[in-house]
Amino acid sequence: MCLRQVLLLTVVALAASFGVCDAKIAPDFIHPCNTTEKACLIKATRDAIPDFSKGLPELGVPSLDPFIIDELPIQLPGVKVTFLEGKVTGLRKCEVLNVEAYVEKNIFLLEVKCNITIKGKYTAVGRLLLFPINGEGDSKIKITNSVIKLNIKTKYFKDAEGRDHFGIKNYRYTFDYGEKIHYVISNLFKGNAELSNTVLQFLNENWRAVTEEFGKPVVDYAMNVTIETAKKFFDAVPYDELLYVPIPKY
Repeated sequence: MCLRQVLLLTVVALAASFGVCDAKIAPDFIHPCNTTEKACLIKATRDAIPDFSKGLPELGVPSLDPFIIDELPIQLPGVKVTFLEGKVTGLRKCEVLNVEAYVEKNIFLLEVKCNITIKGKYTAVGRLLLFPINGEGDSKIKITNSVIKLNIKTKYFKDAEGRDHFGIKNYRYTFDYGEKIHYVISNLFKGNAELSNTVLQFLNENWRAVTEEFGKPVVDYAMNVTIETAKKFFDAVPYDELLYVPIPKY
């Protein structure tokens, strides 16, 4: 083998080695922006949500659509409700309304409009508004055109290999319950189908008041799941594969 061939093979081997070390971690549906202009950030987020929401098991990122509520007890004034074996769907079809990133100020803003369905089992004992409740059965809650606004305080950190990453320090959110929430709940009163149907009708006719009474713990749970999922993604994927903007000093 001539010297030229040896040198060529050496270069190829080195290139392959560096390629393995610096292999791209971010999935192909991540399209980094070269600037923090809103138009690019909105498009990149729209491109990412459908596939991201399915989960990335190879990166330790769980699914958001569906995500599972194994058990969620909610203690409210006068009534205890427990959701069991719940499944939440619809996040992959959320409409992205706004995205803003202020990397120097460590602020990230996200606004989406979503249709969300929650299905599962439930138990409820106590009093909800005017009615005594003693129920156990199936439930389905369908939320139409809810608007969620997230204000995330970001941070930056280095991994064990010295690569920079996004982090989430804390967050706030607002949640508009949207145009309509429809309830399908069986057996609100054990053994009394007529009374169960009467109360269910009342719940749907007064959906906003009912949801404001007990909806916040469910939304808090969903927001926490979403943020924890995002943290796992940011822990796995370096900053320079998410945004082609120089990272601020930190």
